[in-house]
Amino acid sequence: MTDTDQHIEQTDSPPRTIAVGDIHGCAQALERLLAAIELTSQDTIVFLGDYMDRGPNSKRVLEIVIELSEQFQVIPLLGNHEIMMLDAVKESVMRDLWLQFGGQQTIESYGGDFANIPTEHLDFMQQCLPFYETEDHLFVHANYLPGSPLADQEDQVRYWTHLLDFQPGPHKSGKRVIVGHTPQTHGNILDFGHLVCIDTYCFGGGNLTAFDVSTNEIWQAKENE
Repeated sequence: MTDTDQHIEQTDSPPRTIAVGDIHGCAQALERLLAAIELTSQDTIVFLGDYMDRGPNSKRVLEIVIELSEQFQVIPLLGNHEIMMLDAVKESVMRDLWLQFGGQQTIESYGGDFANIPTEHLDFMQQCLPFYETEDHLFVHANYLPGSPLADQEDQVRYWTHLLDFQPGPHKSGKRVIVGHTPQTHGNILDFGHLVCIDTYCFGGGNLTAFDVSTNEIWQAKENE
């Protein structure tokens, strides 16, 4: 594990693919984590979704991720909380539900008014990907069915199904799957070998986790330190 306060010089480092778990409005933890990772132009960083809700500063989280995507190779995935927020913006009948599941903290970060949410932030969420695939790994927010490609799976599985409700076996592709969504309240990743969950409960006092999928290096940061 890499101490978030430790400075590591990166010279001629190989390209890395780094996954980041559910941020949930924890902007300070995200800033600390990115400082520790020290991204280079060769790296790819995959955000697993749930940028907002529950934590203190969802607005700032989106600003950071959007700024990062202008400088580095960023793959932003869609999470269930982005789905709820977009539904709440489009349909007022959905707002009470969203506010009950962490949206209240999000709207407060925008000054308490839906009108204050920048179009750029809504556009970003709408452009988030349902999943991402590399030669050796699959990335998706919540879960998967092992017997079919991620492109063919239902939204209920990809965005909403917790590992406590369904723990899948190895994917038919043979690729390791990296997910978030199911909070690990002890603050550490859950590693089944074929499946790794890196939602480590940052908004609840745990950690925000980044994971190098090739080397298994882990970086973690807390929101309030």
